Amino acid sequence: MSSETRLRDQICLFAKSLFDRGLTGGSTGNISVRTEDGGLLVSPTGTSFGRLNPNRLSRFDEKGVLIDGDAPTKEMPLHQAFYDTRSTAGAVVHLHSCHSVALSLMPDVNEDSFLPPLTPYAIMKLGKVKLLPYFMPGDPEIGNAVRSLAGKRSAVMLSNHGPVVAGKDVEAACNAIEELEDTARLALIMHGIKARQLSEPQIKNLVTKFDVEWDD
Repeated sequence: MSSETRLRDQICLFAKSLFDRGLTGGSTGNISVRTEDGGLLVSPTGTSFGRLNPNRLSRFDEKGVLIDGDAPTKEMPLHQAFYDTRSTAGAVVHLHSCHSVALSLMPDVNEDSFLPPLTPYAIMKLGKVKLLPYFMPGDPEIGNAVRSLAGKRSAVMLSNHGPVVAGKDVEAACNAIEELEDTARLALIMHGIKARQLSEPQIKNLVTKFDVEWDD
C-alpha cells in the first residue's frame, strides 16, 4: 500500500469517527492533509464526514493546482493559510462542533484565549486558541485573519461557526480538535460557577515541560 493510499484511508477513518460521535453533522466540516510530495488531499465540497470516498478526495499538487478528485471544500483559503504560516502543519481539521460554537456565542468569552485553563490537556494539545470574528463561510478573509496571526496559533475558533486546528498529522489534528470541543463543553457546564482553574504557575509548568506555544 502506498503512503498516499494510507493517507486517504486515514482521512476517511478519522472523519467518520468524528461524524459518528456527532462532532460535525450533515455535510459540514472539512479536512486536509499534506502529502509526501508537498501537495494536499482535501475533503470535497458538500460531502459528509461519515461518507467520504478515499478515491474522490480532492488532490492538489505542490503548486496548489487541483489535479485529481472532486471539487474541494470552499474553505481552502482557511486551510492554505495554516500551511503557509505554520511549517509544522501536516493536517488541518475544521468542524461545526456544538459546544465550541455555543461557547463562541457567550458575551464574556476571552478573544485572545478562547478556552479557559480548566485542564492540562487542552493547554498541552492546543496552546492558546484565538477567537476570530464571524465571517461568511468560504470568505477568503478567514484565511487573511489566520495569516495575521503569523503562525503563532495552532488553533482558532471562528465565531458562530466552528473550530479549526492544525496538527503535525491527521491523527494529532483530530485529537486536538476533540480536546477543544471537550474543553468547551466543560466550560459551558461550569459557566456561572466559580471554577477552580489552573494557576499561572501550573500553566507555566505545562508550557515549559511540553514545549507549548503560549504567547503572552
